[in-house]
This record gives sequence, structure tokens and C-alpha cells, in this order.
Amino acid sequence: MLANFQTESNHGFESQKLAFTLNPGKKEQAFQVPQGAIDEDLASLTQALFCPSQKALVRSAAAQTQPPCAPAAQEALQAGPPERRKPPKTPGPDNGQTRAQQPGRKTVTVGTPALYPSKMKIPFVEPVICLSVFALTLNSPLTTQYVYRRIWEETGNYSIALESNTSECAKNKSSPIFAFQEEVQKKVSLFNLQMDISGLIPGLVSTFVFLSHSDHGGRKFPLILSSVGALANSAWLCLLSYFALPVQLLIASTFIGALFGNYTTLLGASFAYIVDQCKEKKQRTIRIAIIDFLFGVVSGLTGLSSGYFIRGLGFVWSFLIVTVALFVNLLYVLFFLEDSMKESSSQNISVSWTETFKNLFHRTYMLFKNASGEQRSLCGLLLFTMITYFFVTIGVSPIFVLYELDSPLCWDEVLIGYGSALGSFTFFSSFLGIWLFSYCMDDIHMAFIGTFTTMVGMAMTAFARTTLMMFLVRLPFLFTVMPLSVLRSMISKVVRSTEQGTMFACLAFLETLGGITAVSTFNGIYSATVAWYKGFVFLLSAVLLVIPTISLCVVKYVSRNAGSYVLLIQEESSEDTSDR
Repeated sequence: MLANFQTESNHGFESQKLAFTLNPGKKEQAFQVPQGAIDEDLASLTQALFCPSQKALVRSAAAQTQPPCAPAAQEALQAGPPERRKPPKTPGPDNGQTRAQQPGRKTVTVGTPALYPSKMKIPFVEPVICLSVFALTLNSPLTTQYVYRRIWEETGNYSIALESNTSECAKNKSSPIFAFQEEVQKKVSLFNLQMDISGLIPGLVSTFVFLSHSDHGGRKFPLILSSVGALANSAWLCLLSYFALPVQLLIASTFIGALFGNYTTLLGASFAYIVDQCKEKKQRTIRIAIIDFLFGVVSGLTGLSSGYFIRGLGFVWSFLIVTVALFVNLLYVLFFLEDSMKESSSQNISVSWTETFKNLFHRTYMLFKNASGEQRSLCGLLLFTMITYFFVTIGVSPIFVLYELDSPLCWDEVLIGYGSALGSFTFFSSFLGIWLFSYCMDDIHMAFIGTFTTMVGMAMTAFARTTLMMFLVRLPFLFTVMPLSVLRSMISKVVRSTEQGTMFACLAFLETLGGITAVSTFNGIYSATVAWYKGFVFLLSAVLLVIPTISLCVVKYVSRNAGSYVLLIQEESSEDTSDR
């Protein structure tokens, strides 16, 4: 009797469970399966309910071999396991429309991988930055020294051996090679000027268009295109060095690579990607500082080993390593990186390129037009401060290698690698500075510290004449990157979250314009002054850094109190919310 009671209880439980599953939320309308039918079909129902991996064909075959079930149980078998059943259709406001015909409804195929697209995606852009920085840091000194050696060999009968421990450099002005190396310095500087100018116009257009489009088309679009351009340029350098093709072909490769964007495009898209994920203002500052920290660690280690790459592997294999790194980076962006923005179905409308350009410039115009007068002034001041500081620091950066190759320093590739590593350490020290100073001072004060220390470092470099002195002048550059990170964060706090892509597009556009113009300008100044005073360009840089310092003072005055630039956008956002 006890066994019969348990069996009846279990059967009753199974009947109620089945009724509730087929009609969730409407238990009073549930059917009751007859007791005898459950006794006959319990095995087949259990198999159907608890084996969701079986195919429909298997269920069909099993149904044919089993005794006939009750009508309700037969419907349960045809519906499949509970998690794959469709809820019963009830009269609603669709007026007889199907699910696909109802507006605002998306049809998803149950059980396909498209239902869970994000499981295979990684929402971190840091690997992209690390691989790109590795390629950029290794490729920059490689290209400069490769061009220097090729022009040295093409200008005269002198040759430079890769295994030599010292560079071909004469410290005695009476030596015939001294005048020869001065001529090589001028030619290399002018060649760098030509390469930079060739990528100016396409770099400006592509950077602005790609980053502005990312506000609606997604952040992966500029990341993919800039990665493709960098990969193509690096592969061309491999072929150029392997077949010893004319070095002037580098100008053409620079132009073609700039059509796909450059490193400012990639960095701008990466920063916009991070801003999309970080909603808190302080978290955004720290996250951007982490990017600069990774930039410093990777570039420092790469710069430290760049000399050994050249000496141990040569230029061909070194360029090949850069190409492989960029290829892996492109694979990660294409197949593993999750886009931080979801493109809506309303954006799948094909428009002409003319309309695209109009929309891009219109969004940029509305970015400043819709802002209040104080916000517009503050945003313009922050942009001017960052671009002027960026102009000086980026423009003088490639001069360091030429300055170290020339007399009286006469550094070889290993010492140049050490110097590059120490210069890249500034990213790590700037990150530590932001992390520590953020607890005791405001953003604008950190920008003041970084600008002032960089000014001191530029002045000291102009008078460095020994290897020890050249290493010591790296100390004032410890916080050089700090103003850039802080100013990016301050700019992002002045605009809405939906305008971040447009703002970073404007910033990247100005960085590309300012960077290429700065490198071209400083290369021209160095080639004109190298004969009578090599350190003049560094003294000029120290003087020019007075401009962003004054601009920071104006920003401090306009903002009235620390953090008011945050309040501007908060007040405006609250007004928009209240209007709705």
C-alpha cells in the first residue's frame, strides 16, 4: 500500500509538473493527463523531457515504436524539452500578425550559435594596444637606422657593418668623415620630412572619417582598417630590405598605409572603446592611464631589445617579426574583439559617401554648437593645450636618434636601444604619477607637473655631450606622458557619452595634423641647424612648452574651481533628462 501511495503521488506530481510547464502562469487552464496514459508513456516522456540533446528524428522514431500517448502527452513530445518549447499563443495586440511581422520584434533561431554571439568575444582592447605598440616601437628605430645606413652607403664609399660595436662616427672635426656624416644627417632628416608629408593628407582624412563613423558603425571599424594599413606597410618594409629596393619607395608605402589610418587612428579608437565601457569619471582617468602604462611597459621592453634585434637578426628578420605581430593583432580584432557599441537595425541603410561626409562634419559642428558658451570655451582650450604639448613632444622625438648617432655621442644600435627603453619608461612613471597624484591633487595640477618637468628635460638635452649625461637627462622626462593622459580624460568629461567618438575623431585629426607637421618642422629645423649647433632644436622645444603652460593657466581660470569641467556636462545631461 505504501508503494502504491508513492507511485500515485509521483504520478500526480508528474502530471502537475507537465501541466504547469506547458502552460506557465496559467495553471487554472492546465489539462490533467489521465492516470493510465502516464503509466503507459512514462518512459518516453522521461526520455523526451530530460534528454534535450536528442534530434527531432530520434524523437520521431521513438514515438513510432512506443504505444500511443494521450493527446496532451503527444503534444508534449512534439514540443520537445521545456527550454525549447514555445509559449502558447494568446490573443494580443498583434491583430493576427506573426512574430516576424510585428514591429520591434527580432526573430532568433533557437539553438544556433547566433543566440549567444558574445560568448566567443573578448571585451578588452588592451591586447590590440600592446601588439600595436610593440610593432610601432620596434619598427620606428628599425626604419630610422635602416634609412640612415642606406643613405650612408649610397652617399659615399663608406659602409657600416652590422656586427660593429661602434657606429661610423667621427668626433674630430678635421677628419674627412666628419663632413661626410654631417651631409648624411641632413639627407636623412630631409628624407624623413618627405615621408611625413606624403602621409599627411590621407592620414588626416582617414583618421577623421573612420573615428567619426565609429560613433554609429562601431569601434572595430577603425581598428581593423588601421591594423590592415600597418600590416601592409610592415610587409613592404620586409620586401624592401630583403631585395634592397630603392629606399625612396618608402615614401609610396607611407602614403598607401596612411589611407587606412595610422597609429593615431588606432589609439583614438582604443580610447573611445574604453570610454564606452567606463561610466565613472575617475575610473575613466585610471583606465586611460593604464593604457599609457601598458604603452610604456611594452615600448620600454621593445626599445631595450631593439638594438639586439638589429645586431643578432638583421633588418629583414626584424621587420618580419613586426609583420607577424601585426598579423596576430589583426586576427584578434577581426575574430575575438567584441565591439563596445551595438549597431542598430536602423543603421543598415546604405548611404552615399557624400552623405557620409556631410553627416560627419555635421556631427562635429553640432558637437560645439549645442554646447554652452563656457563648455565650448573650455573644450577649445583643452584641445589647444593638448595639441600644442603634443606638437612639441612628438616633433622632437625622432630627433633623439639622429642626435645620438652623431658626434660627440656616436652611439651604436645597442646604446640607442637603451636610450629608447629609458625614454619609454616615462609611460610607466607617468602612470604611477597619475595613480598617486590623483589622491592628493586635481587633474590640471598633474598636467602642470608633467609640462614643467618636460621643459626642464628639453633644456638639459641641448647641453648633453657625454653618454652619462644623455642617460641622466631622461630623469626629467619621467612625467612627460602624464599631461597627455590627463588632458584626454578632461576632454572626455566635457562631452556626452554619445559624442565621444566624434570628439576623439577631432582629437585624432588634430593629433595627426599636429604630429606630422611637428615632425616635418623639427626635422627641417634640425637639418638647418645641425652644422652650427645640434642642440638648438631642444632649446626651441623648451621655449615652445611655455605655450601649453600658459594655456593651462587659462583653463584653470575659466574652470573657476577644480572639477567644474565635470559639472558642466553633468548639468547639461540633467537638463536633457528633465526635458524628456
